[in-house]
Parts: sequence; C-alpha cells; structure tokens
Amino acid sequence: MPPKRRNKPDPHFDTRSPCKKRAAPLEENGGEKVPIVTQENFTNGTPVEVCSDEDGFHGAWFAATIVEAVGGDKFLIEYQSLRTEDDSAFLREEIDTLHIRPNPPENAVEHFNLLQEVDALYNDGWWVGVISKVLSGSRYIVYFRSTCEEIEFQQSELRLHQDWIGGKWVMPSRALKL
Repeated sequence: MPPKRRNKPDPHFDTRSPCKKRAAPLEENGGEKVPIVTQENFTNGTPVEVCSDEDGFHGAWFAATIVEAVGGDKFLIEYQSLRTEDDSAFLREEIDTLHIRPNPPENAVEHFNLLQEVDALYNDGWWVGVISKVLSGSRYIVYFRSTCEEIEFQQSELRLHQDWIGGKWVMPSRALKL
C-alpha cells in the first residue's frame, strides 16, 4: 500500500527529477529538450496537483494551490490537505514546474471496469492503480504496481487515470500497457 505521507517534507528533497508520468511541452535549448512551463501557465490562486520524488511517494499527486511565483520555474504552493508538523496551517513548499500540473478534468464514470487504470485517493494523494476486482455496492479492489498490493475503494475515491502530456490531458491506452 502507498505509504502515509509525512507532514513535513524531506529537507533533502531533489526537485530536479521529474515525477513518473509527468510530461510537459518541450522546446529545443542548445540540443537539449526542456519543458515549456512558465509563470504564465499558473497564476496565484490556481488549483493544481503536485507530485513528489521523495522515496515512497513517487508517482502520487497531491492537491495544492499556487500561492505565488518565486522564479522562472518555481512556485510557492500550499497543499489543500497536508498540514505543517505542528498542525497549525496547511503545508507550503517551493516546487519546480516539472512537479506541477493543472487539475485533471472531471469525467463522470457510471462504473469502472476490470483492468481499467484509475487514480485512487489514499493518504491525501492520488495514486495510480488498476481495477483488479469489481465488487458489489460501487466498491473496487485496486492493484498498485509499485507496491504489489491491493486495497479496496469506494467509487467516490476513484477517478479515471489521465496523463498530462504536451499541455493536454490524455487517456492512456491499454494497448501500451500490455
């Protein structure tokens, strides 16, 4: 099962490495491709999702809000559910643009199907998994490849998995996963 996130981030957090499934539009910069995500993409108050490369949290996305731009490729964000160690306020953190994406569009789903890729809301974050069993009463067993574990979820705790690629939300193809 995905680990419980600490309230206080690791001080040795490496923000240079992009999260799994994270892709941004690219441009050439001296032969190297670099993301085209700038301050214009996110304004103060914009709801976003933020990922972490911290051990045990790779690939999970956490709801946050842009507080302010702090540089060409960094923003101060405030998490919507993660709190400071003393529980006095919501946690704030400087995050580079490789670890920020817009909130995915909501897609109404009547029910999920076996082997469908989903995001599951667990420990304050969205984790990528696959429906491994459909239960009665709008309940599902979700398998997490990263930990080889299965957890039961209500339909309200699941959403269709989408990837942010080239500045657009893309539904992953099952054929690419086989």
